[in-house]
Order: sequence, then structure tokens, then C-alpha cells
Amino acid sequence: MYLWGVNELVMAEELYISQGGKTEKYSLLYKQIESLASRERDTIALMANIAAMIHSTFDFWWTGFYRVVGEELVLGPFQGPLACTRIKYGRGVCGTAWQ
Repeated sequence: MYLWGVNELVMAEELYISQGGKTEKYSLLYKQIESLASRERDTIALMANIAAMIHSTFDFWWTGFYRVVGEELVLGPFQGPLACTRIKYGRGVCGTAWQ
């Protein structure tokens, strides 16, 4: 991941989490994700790091992505407990929200 240095982008080995409120956390997280996304071309690798960054920043129970593949949502990179691997269109909470 890259963060803004004094005059250039520098490699970062860790996520910086604001100790402020929700607005400050989102602001710093957004900058770090934006920096990371500007340097990474692989979508799956990027989704994996973004899920980890959001999960770590907000300590959510589950954080991740589902990809639309045909008529299903297919599990992508995530952090948290086991998840449904495939969800049909219109089924369950996620499939219904997709409608």
C-alpha cells in the first residue's frame, strides 16, 4: 500500500487508523484506499486489501465483496466468518437486495 510522503508516495507495510470519530476514520481510510487503487491493477488483489482495510478500521463482523457472475452473486475476497459461496438472484437478503 502507498501513503503520501512529504514529496512522494511511499510504500507502507501497515494500515493507519485514525483515533478520531467516524468521519476522520473514513477520511483517512479513503485516502489510503485511493492511493492503493492508483497503483494496483489486479481487481481481486485490490478487493482483498480493501476488505481487510475496512474490516480492520471499523472492526466489522463481516466485510467483503460479491461479484455478479451470470445470474449469481459469487463470493469474492472477504474478512470474517464463512460466507455463502454463491447466491442466486432474488434469494435471501443479498440476492433480494441485488434485485
